[in-house]
Amino acid sequence: MRLTKIIAGICGLLFALSAAAEFTGNGELGLLVSSGNSETETFNTALNLTYEERKWLNEFTATFVYGRDDGETNSNRFVAGNRTNYAFSERSYAFGALRYDRDRFSAFEYQASVALGLGRQLLDNERHRLSVEAGPGFRISERRDTGESENEAIVRGFADYSWTISESTELTNRLLVEAGSDNTFAENTLGLTVAINTNMALKAGVAVRHNTDVDPGRDKTDTLTTVNLVYNFGE
Repeated sequence: MRLTKIIAGICGLLFALSAAAEFTGNGELGLLVSSGNSETETFNTALNLTYEERKWLNEFTATFVYGRDDGETNSNRFVAGNRTNYAFSERSYAFGALRYDRDRFSAFEYQASVALGLGRQLLDNERHRLSVEAGPGFRISERRDTGESENEAIVRGFADYSWTISESTELTNRLLVEAGSDNTFAENTLGLTVAINTNMALKAGVAVRHNTDVDPGRDKTDTLTTVNLVYNFGE
């Protein structure tokens, strides 16, 4: 069985378990429609679920982006991931991470990875939170132009930062790096969230994705800017 199917199955199972248990999380939705001289439709959505039980913490995320310009699709991306942490001290923990990335307009048909490692909470106070992770893993991917499959060992690094600016405003930044001998993938996601009320918020975000090794004629870096309505639940 291909690793992509295994990862998709595990993500689906963990999502079902999280949905069956008590969890916190949020859903995001953004939509842009324009008409006139050009017909443009852009849709993006995200789901974030967190389940915590004593020393265990599980985070499931899924995002989907779709866009059309004058009747032609110009963006189509689905990304799902799951991260499970086990705390063995107040600030240190072990983690396991899965990621599946399918983007119709990237240099890769898909990228799928699994990694294990250690993490450390460097900051944890009322205003600032910062955790970092590192560990070995494995990734498979398929190049879009040639159809060639690449299997390689990787080193995964992850940094998760949040700054509570005020009671209603929060700034977050997540940096993911998967470094391999054939290709290094990096993604930085910056978000600013402003609460409207207890459950609703507005979020502006910028995500920058970079692959070091792509086929000729393709860009190494993709940028996505979003403004979404956020609904928080389970709290």
